[in-house]
Amino acid sequence: MKLIKKGAEADIYQTTWQNSNAILKIRKTKNYRNSLLDSKIRKQRTIKESQIISQVKSFGIPAPLVYFVNLKNTSIIMQEIPGKPVHDLSESKIIQLSKSIGKLVGMLHKNGIMHGDLTTSNFIFFKNNVYVIDFGLSQNTIKPEDHAVDLRLIKEILNSAHAKIMIPAWKNFLLGYKSVVGNANYVKITKLVSDIESRGRYAQVV
Repeated sequence: MKLIKKGAEADIYQTTWQNSNAILKIRKTKNYRNSLLDSKIRKQRTIKESQIISQVKSFGIPAPLVYFVNLKNTSIIMQEIPGKPVHDLSESKIIQLSKSIGKLVGMLHKNGIMHGDLTTSNFIFFKNNVYVIDFGLSQNTIKPEDHAVDLRLIKEILNSAHAKIMIPAWKNFLLGYKSVVGNANYVKITKLVSDIESRGRYAQVV
């Protein structure tokens, strides 16, 4: 078992499950919380994450298979997607795949799921498919405001991590997104993204 990522909420390990490569995600104890409350929150979030991954797969969105959920230590063992994070691909490939990413986010939103952590590191390119990973902050919501927060985050990531290609990548993302959610929802949600930007809590992105 090999630690590959230490996060604020959970630690991620490479492991195996029945002779297949797998990912083990263990939610960490928060010492600043009451221990009973902390245990309850971690269990709820572990259940929620595994449920949402199952929902997402039922919508036809490529995502990891959940192999095993252990509520005692609030961990999930899931399939390892062996491709490359979109974040690490060439600029031309990121621009090209942005449309597919937009479609996937559109499918999530159309089915009432907010991802909650839309970064280019949470999309894996493997065998000509884009997979969505890390549903730790996801929630079931049909509120356009929540979907706008998702879009705002991916836009912010493109602007900071991929500044040189932000404009064409964002344009492609929006094309893919609009093709799934439809024009009316697209107009409503992108207007809300602009509203969020104009509140001043965020820097304006071109």
